Amino acid sequence: MIKVEGLKKSFGKLEVLKNIDLNIKKGEVVVIIGPSGSGKSTLLRCLNLMEKPNEGIITIDDIKVDTKSYKRNEEYTLRKKTAMVFQGYNLFKNKTVLENIMEGLVVVQKKSKNEAIEISRNLLKKVGLSDKENNYPSQLSGGQQQRVAIARAVALDPEVVLFDEPTSALDAEKVYEVLEVIKLLAKEGMTMVIVTHELEFARDVADRVIFVENGAIIEEGIPNDIFTFPKETRTKQFLRRINYGDNYVI
Repeated sequence: MIKVEGLKKSFGKLEVLKNIDLNIKKGEVVVIIGPSGSGKSTLLRCLNLMEKPNEGIITIDDIKVDTKSYKRNEEYTLRKKTAMVFQGYNLFKNKTVLENIMEGLVVVQKKSKNEAIEISRNLLKKVGLSDKENNYPSQLSGGQQQRVAIARAVALDPEVVLFDEPTSALDAEKVYEVLEVIKLLAKEGMTMVIVTHELEFARDVADRVIFVENGAIIEEGIPNDIFTFPKETRTKQFLRRINYGDNYVI
């Protein structure tokens, strides 16, 4: 579903991504972990060209883009293959919950209003917010807003959903409800790439975990290998620093 070859990104003289190669299968849930400033979110944003790489080739499904030189229509076509869920929800404050989900269906996909309403209501039911369709974002908790954002992303039926620290702006008690929605999508076979600091969640939901540090992939594998039997010293040091180290075997 996703193939990344030789991806590089710099901000001025600061090299943020260093020759990243990555393959993600259809239906796979890949979780990216690592310390702050390691390049995790930049990598995620480069996948749909929200952040323009310096070089590298990105393929999503049947769309291949050479990031050194591409046209606007190539960017648009690649981006349509994905949907992104941000840290800060990014909901339209002047639209109701239902209107927020409908927006892309009507404006981008040109669906009829009735069809958009039906799809949106079904998704609100899935994320447990059927009774909030006429509320505005300001009337919702952070966890509820993020669930609406997830419903809006999934409404467009993308090939891949990208999650950039989807729980980082939430109070601890609201994290669980958002993670449960993501787990539900994972069970349905949706291809997902998730940047998160919630390591227990990563262990539970991921098919594969990627540890990134200093703009490079240091180690990757199934959750049990990464969290219980990490091979690389830097992975072990990271897990120790965040008090996860007692769980693994050296």
